[in-house]
Amino acid sequence: MPTSHHAPQTDSAHPATSDIPLVTEDPRFSRRQIAIAIVALSLGGFAIGVTEFAIMGLLQEAVADLGITIPQGGHLISAYALGVVVGAPLLSLPGATRERRSYALFLLGLFVIGHGLSLVAPNYETMLAARFISGLPHGAFFAVAALMAAQMAGPTRRSKAIAAVLGGLAIANVIGVPVVTWAGQQFGWRWMFAIVIVLALITMAAVAVFAPRQMPSKHASIMGELKGLRSQKLWVGILLAVIGFCGMFALYSYISPVMTDVALLDPRYLPYVVGLYGVGMVVGNFVGGWAADKSVLGTVIISMALIAVFMVLFASTAHVVVLALLFLFLVGASASCLSPAMQTFLIDSAPRAPQLAASLHHSAFNAANALGAVLGAAVIDAGWGLRAPSYVGAVAAGVGVLIAAYVIWLSRREAARV
Repeated sequence: MPTSHHAPQTDSAHPATSDIPLVTEDPRFSRRQIAIAIVALSLGGFAIGVTEFAIMGLLQEAVADLGITIPQGGHLISAYALGVVVGAPLLSLPGATRERRSYALFLLGLFVIGHGLSLVAPNYETMLAARFISGLPHGAFFAVAALMAAQMAGPTRRSKAIAAVLGGLAIANVIGVPVVTWAGQQFGWRWMFAIVIVLALITMAAVAVFAPRQMPSKHASIMGELKGLRSQKLWVGILLAVIGFCGMFALYSYISPVMTDVALLDPRYLPYVVGLYGVGMVVGNFVGGWAADKSVLGTVIISMALIAVFMVLFASTAHVVVLALLFLFLVGASASCLSPAMQTFLIDSAPRAPQLAASLHHSAFNAANALGAVLGAAVIDAGWGLRAPSYVGAVAAGVGVLIAAYVIWLSRREAARV
């Protein structure tokens, strides 16, 4: 697949992934084979999506099994997210100079081990530790997979390729999360971990068979990756991602009690609720990939504004089931639309450190996950009610709009200096 031409970039001056040639064992690797390889990588996103989001639909079952409160149950979500925050940069650094397919397989193996520990964890404290361990390889895997897909697709379709990898996570919310939520309600919430282990093992087999060997740039080094952290745009982008996504998690972390206690929905319909949210994520993810190939920062600021609006509308109408479901769908779509654009922006913000920059998207995303769950628990504990996390999330997304506007100003200032 040709990768030597460069498309003009609308708002990113240094597309890191477009400058690094694809290296595979087979130079005859066709476009069809590349598509299959990207699907294999997206299976990992599917497994990750199940473990990250199914716990939210099974929160009440987990709370009952472990004998804890709902806010403590929210900490099971935060523990996994903090594992991602810590593990993404730490595990991405040693992978910067390694062959990418084999490193992706190593990370998937670590993911399996973490979920095995979660499956047998005997108490709340052990489960917290196991969830933290499970989250460690999450961001590093997505970073490797995103870079592999972007290089295979070439500079004019890199955001769409990244969206395809992230699409596994979105599709998990349509298929995997509802199925696992139903299974957890019927047979016990810990079945979630067993199902995720099977999915991860299938992913390992698919990646080993279908993904090409791919070496990083000959200029890649751990020190070079660390130097990439000097980028001001990278850190502003990380802050933007944390603020922008935390509102969505403030809502979604407590979607189960909101729908049953505020909307008065029968709990047996919760799998359909998370499935609807997942459909929104799938739609938003692929729209976001298409839009980000047109304008990365334009997609970011529009998505942020929509998240803020739809969060307010969801909170205001949560007592009306039909309206609550409509605005939940739109929150999922707008938040997922943001994801490919943020991933691309962070890679472009540190062109000499693509591995670390790509992983920091997932650190930021899961810092937002942890922050959203904690903020939601705080306002619920304060007696503000189950709608309060959504209002807090709307405020956070509004702050994200202001940060995005600053990023656009910063990018234009840098462009004017060139």
